[in-house]
Amino acid sequence: MRIYADRFPTAARQLLADLLVVAWIYLWIRAAIWMHDLVQKLAVPGQKLEGAGGGLADNLADASGKVGRVPVVGDDLTSPFEKAAGAARAMAEAGRDQQELVGELALALSLALLVFPLGVVLLGWLPLRVRWMRRAGAARALRSAPAGRDLLALRALANQPIRTLTRIDPDVAQAWRRGDAKAVDALAALELRALGLRPAPAGSPTSVSRSI
Repeated sequence: MRIYADRFPTAARQLLADLLVVAWIYLWIRAAIWMHDLVQKLAVPGQKLEGAGGGLADNLADASGKVGRVPVVGDDLTSPFEKAAGAARAMAEAGRDQQELVGELALALSLALLVFPLGVVLLGWLPLRVRWMRRAGAARALRSAPAGRDLLALRALANQPIRTLTRIDPDVAQAWRRGDAKAVDALAALELRALGLRPAPAGSPTSVSRSI
């Protein structure tokens, strides 16, 4: 299965479209990363709160340990320090929770930003690209088959616009049914050209059957 057409104009258009799709995806991924980094800046207060609370809790716990060594009244004096240290730890925990919430929000917004552009690629461009590759692969196989021109002509009758078909013959369907060689060849060439493929090379079974 080939990815690009045989004819230069069609292949050039396909390559340009593929490059545009790659650029489209890259730009939206960059935008999603930018959005993630922007929202993550909201976590700075939480980081400072966690750092301040953790540092204060450690200092109060250290002070509580020193006060606790005071004879007789040490145990009574440590209680306020321990309560203050607990409050500082709660403050640090609140800072961590705020950072986690901001991280989840940044991830959700970044993914939401990618839904539309990736949907356009997966539901719009990709099915059309795969459809062309399948049609072109089948046409390329028919192009070299002994009865390939007849089947290609039939595909042209089914796929090509009426105005284009009537340029070959006003009653092109009847010409195909009675096996008009000129009409069949023109229809087969039309289908191949529409897909960006070249006619069957000289010496192929199709060419030989055509000469017979």
